[in-house]
Amino acid sequence: MTLTRVSTRTVEGGPRRIVYQGEPGSNSHLACQQRFPDLEPVAAASFEDCFAVVENGEADLAMIPIDNSLAGRVSDIHHFLPTSPLHIVAEHFLRIRFALLGVPGATLDGVRTVHSHVHALGQCRRVIREHGFVPVISGDTAGAAREVREAGDPSQAAISPPLAAGIYGLEVLLDDIEDEDHNTTRFVVLSRDFDKAPQNNGPVVTTFVFNVRNLPAALYKALGGFATNGVNMTKLESYMVGGEFTATQFLAEVDGHPDDLPVKRALEELVFFTTEVKVLGVYPADPFRQA
Repeated sequence: MTLTRVSTRTVEGGPRRIVYQGEPGSNSHLACQQRFPDLEPVAAASFEDCFAVVENGEADLAMIPIDNSLAGRVSDIHHFLPTSPLHIVAEHFLRIRFALLGVPGATLDGVRTVHSHVHALGQCRRVIREHGFVPVISGDTAGAAREVREAGDPSQAAISPPLAAGIYGLEVLLDDIEDEDHNTTRFVVLSRDFDKAPQNNGPVVTTFVFNVRNLPAALYKALGGFATNGVNMTKLESYMVGGEFTATQFLAEVDGHPDDLPVKRALEELVFFTTEVKVLGVYPADPFRQA
């Protein structure tokens, strides 16, 4: 099935749009609805497509998953961000909930196979084991719901977000079947414009990438300024660059605004031990962080 495509018209004069990867009814779709209920959500087949349609003006924003509390980082996104011309302008945390969906008339006792994305299957092992279901990997959680509806077989069920039930005309056989109730995905919102959050207007997150110089203890020295200035670093991810096995590029996030004196001093010190520093975004911290 071909996913919903973003039209070739620009957003000028039309409804504002936000693009997400996956099919309608996915968690990314739900994140768009929660964070930007007034924007038109449109689906794209891949993360590359999401980046492309924002870059060329076919959509205003992109809602992109970057981390999950169980599965860890979304590796593809971490590799796209350093070289993308897009900027992070917001973040959104989504509590992940899964339901077991079947075709109308299906019963829990009659289900034999469950279809979903490999991560969703791994996050719902308990219910799969308890009922003796046979897991079947699909490319997408919402896509699994569509596939089950198209098959029309009551012995097949999908592990999908509850939103997919209404979209594809399925019935909820079991709700909240995820193994952990803290399963949460963090999304970043990307824009063509560098919409920098104002200083002194609530908690701010600054995301940046840097390449360390080829010096002994370069990373230790590069990060020293954040420690001595009391800046809280909440994320540090390493990358292999140019096919080398030595990690020389890093993505980092800190609490604070680049114009805050402690963060400013730390970034200035970082320059001495790096060959490049690129700020990807300065954006308001989601209230979820405080919770």
